[in-house]
Amino acid sequence: MPNILRRHRIAALLGAAIVAAPLTAPVIMGINAAHAASDIGSVPGIVAPGGSFAPVVAADKPAVVTITTTMKPQNVSSDDSSPFGDDSPFDEQFRQFFGQQGIPIPRQMPQQRQTPRAEALGSGFVITTDGYIVTNNHVIDNATSIKVTLDDGTELPAKLIGADPKSDLAVIKIAPNKPLATIAWGDSDKLKAGDQILAIGNPFGIGTTVTAGIVSARGRDLHSGPYDDFIQIDAPINHGNSGGPLVDVEGKVVGINTAIYSPNGGSVGVGFAIPSDQAQQVVAKLMKDGSIAHGFIGVQIQPVTADVASAIGLDKPEGALVANVSDNTPSARAGVETGDVITALGGQAVKSPRDLSRMVADLAPGTSENLTVWRQGQSKELSITIGGNQDGQKQASADKGEHSSPAAQRIPTIGVGLADITPDVRQALNLPRRESGAVVESVAPDKPAADAGLQPGDVIISVNRQAVKSAREAKAAVAEAGKTGRKSVLLLIQRGDNQTFVAVPFSVS
Repeated sequence: MPNILRRHRIAALLGAAIVAAPLTAPVIMGINAAHAASDIGSVPGIVAPGGSFAPVVAADKPAVVTITTTMKPQNVSSDDSSPFGDDSPFDEQFRQFFGQQGIPIPRQMPQQRQTPRAEALGSGFVITTDGYIVTNNHVIDNATSIKVTLDDGTELPAKLIGADPKSDLAVIKIAPNKPLATIAWGDSDKLKAGDQILAIGNPFGIGTTVTAGIVSARGRDLHSGPYDDFIQIDAPINHGNSGGPLVDVEGKVVGINTAIYSPNGGSVGVGFAIPSDQAQQVVAKLMKDGSIAHGFIGVQIQPVTADVASAIGLDKPEGALVANVSDNTPSARAGVETGDVITALGGQAVKSPRDLSRMVADLAPGTSENLTVWRQGQSKELSITIGGNQDGQKQASADKGEHSSPAAQRIPTIGVGLADITPDVRQALNLPRRESGAVVESVAPDKPAADAGLQPGDVIISVNRQAVKSAREAKAAVAEAGKTGRKSVLLLIQRGDNQTFVAVPFSVS
């Protein structure tokens, strides 16, 4: 199905867009950190209806900062230019958000020329008394200078310690003249839907703001990278809240506010935060090394549906189905084949493409691991050496296998009409000279192939992982598959530049 979240604009919370004139940093009245810290001991585990979050706010607010960045000059060709760079996982969503919702970019933004100066606004929080601060990568991405405004109004320059675009996290450092108030990490794994939370940050540059709500859901996937495991919250957050802390009723950081769902330009009670358990590990690595080298194996993967599992003889619809193996990659060298289902990596079970993406991303380049694949009805062990996620490479990515619909010779069992690849067909479909298979010419609307998403113009390359070179071979292979007693047949489909496995149930009629 279509990516509904992308279509309805997931927007990163970078403050007030990007402006040519300097943003005025708000001056917040200070709170005695020592006194605030003493109050936190009285904070109950749950705030009853009508109760107050004031002790939590008093303890945490002094450690929340405003981050103002001067951005690198960039060529501006339209009002929907992203303020945090094309490499950000939220760049596309930002373009959709500002381009389609009609939110005006300030007039000071030059059109069709290079911006002489631009500033952007975000939030962050202090984790050490000597000035280490956590924020989002998209807050500081492409910045030439970074300024931090403390809760008492003190402004200090900051230097970038490390950033990781894949997780959208960054660490910056200031040099204070006295110990700073800090916020402790909490345990996001303990969070459950319905738990109370607070979001703290500087929305739109109006000053440090606290909003309350609950955890709406866990494990949200926004398809922005391998680390998608967002906490969904209903506490109002807006542009400028990026990098600010999400805290529990004990005042501990359980998330970093990062993105919102916004069909109208403002908060509608659907926000997203990076879980603290994930963020804490990334932050520790950034503080130590300044960057993170993510693993890469070079496969395109898709989910194993119940029909796919039935077609290939898997007991459960789990694992990551390999739709394509890129040449000269770790997977190719390890012997991974198109049609394999990766069921484990390094002894850890792979239940979904998302599992594999995260496992691979967490591995250091050069690491050797065992890879378990399901091939031709049995498990097979391979040895793979993890590569680096260098320019021009992509990490194991989850292809959702989303297709619409497919297929002059009828195959009654699945409902497609097939034809050979003639020179005219090859030219019409722009197929490579060596491409072989069977072209889907028609699809019966009331048959399984239509429900599975096959379309006229698709090329069937293999049937149950056996290559087919003609419509006759494809028909015979499908018929043979129907005699095995399995409920579906696995087709490898070429559509444009993409290859995707499609499991088509056999018709019961």
